Amino acid sequence: MTGLPRAYIILENSDAANATGYGPAACAETTSGLVFEGAAVMSKARVLVVDDEEDIRELVQLNLAPEGYEVLTCETGERALELARNKLPNLIILDLMLPGIDGLDVCKKLKADAKTNSIPILMLTAKAEEADIVIGLELGAEDYVTKPFSGKVLVARVRRILRSAAQPIDEAKVIQIQDLTIDPARHEVLIKSKAIQLTLTEFNILHTLARRPGLVFTRYQIVDSLHGGDYVVTDRAVDVQMVSLRKKLCAYGKYIETVRGVGYRFKD
Repeated sequence: MTGLPRAYIILENSDAANATGYGPAACAETTSGLVFEGAAVMSKARVLVVDDEEDIRELVQLNLAPEGYEVLTCETGERALELARNKLPNLIILDLMLPGIDGLDVCKKLKADAKTNSIPILMLTAKAEEADIVIGLELGAEDYVTKPFSGKVLVARVRRILRSAAQPIDEAKVIQIQDLTIDPARHEVLIKSKAIQLTLTEFNILHTLARRPGLVFTRYQIVDSLHGGDYVVTDRAVDVQMVSLRKKLCAYGKYIETVRGVGYRFKD
């Protein structure tokens, strides 16, 4: 194992450190808290986890640490805003139901601050919080995970968001999914080299979803992405557009998934 980088978990308090099972000899005091030496891994992105439930914070830490992420934790919105500005994490995993400043207000403040507005946010939510999910996405959060969640799902979402953040979207890039081709420069969609006739609105909706596979878009976000100027689309009219688009895409229509109570996403 020599010569490989090491993973670390940075914890805000010693109680969480004791809960991980690492002994005192495995940690050292730093200005950030306690640092724990973990498995040999490649990644060193910094992730801030904000949740008032200690069990959730520990679960996230124990799933992300073996992947090589540096994990900061805190339990209040006030502390989250402070850490976000001082530590500038690559990603913030944010619970919506926080004491004091709640998750939606934290999200709003982060996106209004020039120093933190580019940090992607992954929301942690209860299944009953569909309205809050929509608001959070429209405030600028990248994605969400509902509780209870599996470690594999969480890690996959974190990887995808960080990968997307590290690779700015090329608006003109041709998107290829098996026999489906989406060519933004030509405004053309092909299935097995056969042109599919889409309206301007249908094409823009498809391109909006397909260029960010796996991420959920609310109806408002989809409408907002349609900058044609010579047409008008309401949020509910998006549902009608989706029916038509799926039909025209035939078997590939299944790639457009409905997220109940939230919006739509393109299958990852």
